[in-house]
Amino acid sequence: MAGIHIEGLRKQFPDGTVAVEHLDLEIADGELFVLLGPSGCGKTTTLRCIAGLEHQTSGDIRIGDQLVNGRRAGERDIAMVFQFYALYPHLSARDNIAFPLRAQSVAASEVERRVAASAEMLKITDLLDRKPSRLSGGEQQRIALARALVRAPQAFLMDEPLTNLDAELRIDMRTEIKHLQAELGTTMVYVTHDQVEAMSLGDRIGIVNNGRLEQVGAPLDVYRNPATLFAAGFIGTPPMNLFDVRVDGQALVGPAGLRLPRPAAATGTGLVAGVRAEWLGLVGPDDDGAPGQVVATESLGDETIYVVDVEGELLSVREPPTAPWRDGDAVTVHHHARFEPRVYDSESGRALGTEPPEDPAEASTPDATDRSVSTDPAHSGADAGTP
Repeated sequence: MAGIHIEGLRKQFPDGTVAVEHLDLEIADGELFVLLGPSGCGKTTTLRCIAGLEHQTSGDIRIGDQLVNGRRAGERDIAMVFQFYALYPHLSARDNIAFPLRAQSVAASEVERRVAASAEMLKITDLLDRKPSRLSGGEQQRIALARALVRAPQAFLMDEPLTNLDAELRIDMRTEIKHLQAELGTTMVYVTHDQVEAMSLGDRIGIVNNGRLEQVGAPLDVYRNPATLFAAGFIGTPPMNLFDVRVDGQALVGPAGLRLPRPAAATGTGLVAGVRAEWLGLVGPDDDGAPGQVVATESLGDETIYVVDVEGELLSVREPPTAPWRDGDAVTVHHHARFEPRVYDSESGRALGTEPPEDPAEASTPDATDRSVSTDPAHSGADAGTP
């Protein structure tokens, strides 16, 4: 087992595309770390650089105490699980799992022991004699996990491994991966664009945008205190409500006079407030607050998300399933006083009171209206070569 240390990572492809601009990251030994971001943000390229499937343009990568710059993938003692499983179709599940051990000339008795142990851990013993064509998507993913597990590597790298599974199976596999990592205590780097996966799996999450880390933190901290407008608009379902506010004494005033408590750091002009849907509430049209109209409802069983038009701003409000509102109803939006809003500088896009990027001349954080990302030409899964 080993931690992973990345310093000043940059990856520019021959066509000039910069997939990773600058990335510093410390992943602790035994940590399950999730790289989260939209398609094309550079997260898969980062993972492939750690694996040795891509060679960085500049920067250092250490696995444990070993500098691995320039080392081939097979020399890094890591195991990777791809989005598309990358199983050999002509081999049985047993032989797919055993393949990396046989490639290393491990003794046959040891291969048999490790395959049996991995299969038992993942509850696939009865599938070992089947070929991939006779396995479901979830079963194939378990075989791919067992093939990585059997090597007992220093670190596991997972590139969106659950993307091709149906919703119910993704939930089961998330639980399985979390349990497996905790049981093994092995460092795991998990790449996904799915924030639910990130929140439920990660010990910590790193949000990536335009080849840079926007924020690193524990899941609940990232959810409650997003450091940038991009992070606020990306994580959370629904995402954080973002709207312009002005200072009025000890309050912030938003659309239609919506009043919020003012954090001490909120001064000056050009302020954007970030408010989670559960920090708002709905009352009747004649009560105090900001008048609006319900324009959409999303019933989720244990809760209902209302989208309310407040002076042209569409605000998401989370209410219990017993709430009486319907599309077209006139309502009043109020802010629950116990929650302090997150406040951002509209120009820099950073939360007030947070540290600026280390190199402000090079770093730029998109504001709420600019969600563009660079193109990441790196392929995932089966395009990466042999498993």
